[in-house]
Amino acid sequence: MSSMSRLLPRRESLARTAGVIRNTSYARASSARLIPLPTNPQAATNRISPFSTSTRLSCSSHNKPNNNSPASTDKYAAGLNLNKNWAAQTARDHPDLFPTLAKGQSPQILWIGCSDSRCPETTMLGLQPGDVFVHRNIANILHPGDLSSAAVIEFAVHHLRVQHVVLCGHTSCGGVAAALGNKQLGVLDPWLLPLRQVRERNLDLLQSLPADEAAQKLVELNVREGLTVIKQKSVVLTAMQERGLQVHGLIYDVGSGVLSELDSQDTDETIKARLAAFMTEN
Repeated sequence: MSSMSRLLPRRESLARTAGVIRNTSYARASSARLIPLPTNPQAATNRISPFSTSTRLSCSSHNKPNNNSPASTDKYAAGLNLNKNWAAQTARDHPDLFPTLAKGQSPQILWIGCSDSRCPETTMLGLQPGDVFVHRNIANILHPGDLSSAAVIEFAVHHLRVQHVVLCGHTSCGGVAAALGNKQLGVLDPWLLPLRQVRERNLDLLQSLPADEAAQKLVELNVREGLTVIKQKSVVLTAMQERGLQVHGLIYDVGSGVLSELDSQDTDETIKARLAAFMTEN
C-alpha cells in the first residue's frame, strides 16, 4: 500500500473515537436509561406522520416557498458543486488517500445503523472514506433471515476481516416512534415487526415511563436485540473466537452529536450457550 504518513493512523483515530465514547455519560447496565431530551409537545402534535419530525406546512407556505431560507436550496445541485471542492481539498490534505482507495478497501469497522439522514457514520466518527463499511436501514433493525444485512455482515467479517462490528441506534428515531404507535403503515409493518416484538416483551416497563423516556428505552432495547442477532451468526462467532472480533452497541444523540456505548458484555454461561447453539463448521 502507498504511504499513509499524512493520514490520521487508523489505530489512533479508533482510539480517539473510543475515547469519545468512553467519556460520554451513559448508563452502563442493561437496565439503564438514556438521558431524556427536551421535548416540544406542540411539535409532537404537528407531526405529519409517525416517521416525521417536521411541522405541518400550510397550503400557502407550501405554494410560496421562502427562497431565502436554507430549506429552499437544492441540496442535490449544491452537493454536486460542493463535491468538487471536497475532493480537491481532501486530495490536498491527504494526497495518498484517493490513490490508495482506488486499489481497494480495508476498513476496520462494520457500521450497522439507521437510514436517518441525521446519522452520518463516517462524519460523526471523524474518520475518512475507506475506514467504515456500512449497512443502514429503517430503525437499524436486524431480521435474522434478512439476506441484505446477512450478506453485508458475511462480507465484512469474513472477507474484509473488520476488527469491529458496530450496531448504532439513535434518539428521536421515527421507526421507534412508529413501533410505539398503532397505526397501519403498509409494507413498513412487517419490517417493524421485530421492534414491535421487543415492545411487547417490555410492555410493562415501557408503559411505566413517560413517552420520551419510553422512546429512548426502546431505542436501547432495539440495539440490544440486534446485538443478539449479530452474535448468533456463525461467521461472527468464529471471528470472535479466532481473531478477537469485537461487537459494540452505540446510541447516537442527534441533539448533541455525541455517541454513547452500551454495556454489552455477556456472561460466560451466555457465551457457552451461544457457541453450542449457533457455532457451525465448514
